[in-house]
Amino acid sequence: MNKSGKKGIGSFIKLLVFLWIASFVISTVTSFFNGEDNPKNGDYDAKALNIISSSENEPLDSYIKDFAKKNKIKVKITYEDTLDIVSKLNSGEEYDAVWSANSIWNYKLNKSVSLSESKSMSINPVIFGIKKSKAQELGFVGKDIRTQDILDAIKDGKLKFSMSNPNSTNSGAVAYLGILSTLAGNPDVLTLDMLEQEYLKNNIVSFFSGLERTSGDEDYLEELFLNGDYDAVVSYESSIININKKLVNNKKEPLYAIYPVDGVSISDSIFALVNNKDENKKEDFLKIQDYFLSGDGQEVLANLGRRTWYGGTTDSADKNVFNPNWGIDTTKLISPLKYPSDAVINRALAMYQEELRKPIHVVFCLDYSGSMWGDGYDELVNAMEFILDYEAASQESIQFTSKDKIDVIPFDSDYDEVWSTDKGDDTDYLIDRIKKRNPGGATYLYSATIEALKLLNDGETTYNKSIILMTDGDPNDSKTFKDLQNYYNKLGLKIPIFAITFGSATERYLDQIADLSNAKVFDGKTDLVAAFKEVRAYN
Repeated sequence: MNKSGKKGIGSFIKLLVFLWIASFVISTVTSFFNGEDNPKNGDYDAKALNIISSSENEPLDSYIKDFAKKNKIKVKITYEDTLDIVSKLNSGEEYDAVWSANSIWNYKLNKSVSLSESKSMSINPVIFGIKKSKAQELGFVGKDIRTQDILDAIKDGKLKFSMSNPNSTNSGAVAYLGILSTLAGNPDVLTLDMLEQEYLKNNIVSFFSGLERTSGDEDYLEELFLNGDYDAVVSYESSIININKKLVNNKKEPLYAIYPVDGVSISDSIFALVNNKDENKKEDFLKIQDYFLSGDGQEVLANLGRRTWYGGTTDSADKNVFNPNWGIDTTKLISPLKYPSDAVINRALAMYQEELRKPIHVVFCLDYSGSMWGDGYDELVNAMEFILDYEAASQESIQFTSKDKIDVIPFDSDYDEVWSTDKGDDTDYLIDRIKKRNPGGATYLYSATIEALKLLNDGETTYNKSIILMTDGDPNDSKTFKDLQNYYNKLGLKIPIFAITFGSATERYLDQIADLSNAKVFDGKTDLVAAFKEVRAYN
């Protein structure tokens, strides 16, 4: 081949390389501006209206998607606990719209997260639901009830209740803030100085002494109540309505709604646009927002037990939904509480975790069987070190405190050893023992769980008690599930037995145990530390 021919081929190859590089650069830049392959966007869909919504709105999912389909709008909805929405947006995750259970959490967003077109879709009081026979016994039916009346019933040992965790849920947080405000004497607004008053702290400690079970999310709180035997629950009015529908269908006694006359916390279901300068997405957002503010959309919300008359009363509400026999009175004005400043909310939530909540006695049953060698062992040790390290856990508001009691039962073919501390913030000994134990042997899960129940069967009522199982495999011990079931039922206790799976653990065995104790199984196979953080919201 002559030089001119070689030169021509070389020039052609250079041209191809140039075009390939140019194409790659253009594609990368386009993907970046469309939100594709951008690490901070996660699974952001550039062609859809990406909505992050409080999990309370999941019952609306089909209505949103049906409307979107009819109007040729592509939507992608991510459901999260309300307080997790704030974390995700502040960490840089990208969405086009936010539907929060309560507008107070939007004020916690960084300045870089700009919202507009914020409108309330409905309102939802957070109230007490008490079995009607219990409410009658307490003299709560047909009369005005104050928060102090409820506190007195708790102090007298006549009332116990369940509620969602204030540090992970909206309903739990606003219920707690409301109780703080009313027991502080209903000031115009709660202040930091008021939070430090000893009489208020003592009253809140007394209030939470009646807390039987804590849930990490509102949906599970309903399931928890329906599957258990509890007298009362603190939740949304819409949740009380939903629970009652299911109770009545199962021919069980319904709850009676209690609205303290000295103030009720209100959630305003705020739907807002994230300002990303995309006019097409803004147009799609406004269509969905306008639908839920229209007559048809408001009817959907009302049928789900959400109030669509703002700040006032109505006598036209559907009595099959807002049933007066359940204590629900839409003709009576509710006195809404004013929420405090962001600084007061932060301090109040920190005080709940550190000082005011009911103490915990938890038993961790840790799998040290032979299959744990390698990654499983490392994951277990790292996760336990995180959750037992006071400083590290405090960053996530899941720390144990000096009032908490912790036992650890390591198990393989043996389950007799117990490592303990009576001060949950003094855990160096536990961490040291966890690190030094080596894996080996079988998976005596049922035996270890029975031993944990024996530890908790001490007659002590100061603590909320729970068991957390950790395993990467299937049980193969001398005891069976039937043995565990018989022992649990014989005790007659309401101790939840939670489980975290990792490795090759088979969930059906753990589901059996969780169902027995009205508890839950958490998936730690992809992120064990995240599973630990989640389970802490339930105990």
